[in-house]
Amino acid sequence: MPKLPDSGFTYTASFYDALATFVFGDALQQAQLALLPFIQRQARVLVIGGGSGWILEQLLHSDIQLEILYLDAAPAMMQLAEQKYKKQRQTQSSTVRFRLGNEKSLLPEEQFEVILTPFLLDLFPPQRLQSLMTTLSNTLTPNGQWLFADFWPLQQPPAWWQRVLLKSMYTFFGLLSGVQAKQLPAYKKHFDSLGFTEKYSQSFYSGMVQAKVLKREV
Repeated sequence: MPKLPDSGFTYTASFYDALATFVFGDALQQAQLALLPFIQRQARVLVIGGGSGWILEQLLHSDIQLEILYLDAAPAMMQLAEQKYKKQRQTQSSTVRFRLGNEKSLLPEEQFEVILTPFLLDLFPPQRLQSLMTTLSNTLTPNGQWLFADFWPLQQPPAWWQRVLLKSMYTFFGLLSGVQAKQLPAYKKHFDSLGFTEKYSQSFYSGMVQAKVLKREV
């Protein structure tokens, strides 16, 4: 069977969460948790690149009756997320659909009030990232929110230890997971080109990680 596009994290699924916790403690989780209060009850939510399902568990624990599409390209990550969902399916009121694939798997008619990209956008080189973000932007309702959690150092240029850590991460996941990017994207440039403005921001891990809420001006 041919390998699915963007499915490289299948090979690191068994230890990805443990490795992230070893390196960053709970900073990556805290960045994602900071975004959850911005999700309104009964919102249609797209979680893309959510990996093994930790963020899905948090959404379900919020108990605000969400309609969630969980989209991930790595079969092993998707399997882990589905297992987490099955363990608590009877105790929560949100609906969840799982779909294996990337942004090209979205249907033209699908629209969401919330898009959540947890540590996804740093994986792609500029041209692919612009295409990905344009596709996602087109699925967002006019008053919708883009919830962003990712590596985006406050200090520019980043501190020496952040540069070393980022280079190590790109080398490691480039070899094991086929990540094509070599450095962090110019996030602001991409969001600006799509008409998004920042409504909320909070930093974590000594300013290396940021959580942001972005909306388009209508």
